[in-house]
Amino acid sequence: MIQIWTALITILVLKALKAMARYNWHLSNLVAFIRLNLFVKIELQKWLDKPFEEHFQKQEITIQGVLF
Repeated sequence: MIQIWTALITILVLKALKAMARYNWHLSNLVAFIRLNLFVKIELQKWLDKPFEEHFQKQEITIQGVLF
């Protein structure tokens, strides 16, 4: 029973993301792309609107001493 509720909530969240996006997503493509980009650190709304553009953030330059 828990698996059914989890699946229904997941579909509800994905459909909400699809409705918020400016890009015309198909639900199956959205699921596949989210699975591929699950561990990528990007801003979700920007990626949903323009999925095929590069969204790089400026990396902070940190100076760390050499251990050995």
